[in-house]
Amino acid sequence: MSSKLSTLLIRWGNPLADLDRATEQVTVRTEERRYGKKMVVVEGFEGGTDLDSLASELKSTLGTGGTVKEGHIELQGDHEERVRELLKANGYSVR
Repeated sequence: MSSKLSTLLIRWGNPLADLDRATEQVTVRTEERRYGKKMVVVEGFEGGTDLDSLASELKSTLGTGGTVKEGHIELQGDHEERVRELLKANGYSVR
């Protein structure tokens, strides 16, 4: 990769990342954990997605806790519909 291209990617991001998002089929589901607590699980991301930054954005927007585990995002609480809306707004194809 040329130095000009790598500088451009660092400064402006990867222009093909938006195309990757649209082709990913992300699944959002709610699980019930211990003591009846709800947990939203977001899975189906490809290797190029930065899960840590996406999870951080979702957690701060929803005002909830969560984590990234083994290629999926877990968010505390019953926020399935809001998570779907946020992911669609960010260009992901949600199932």
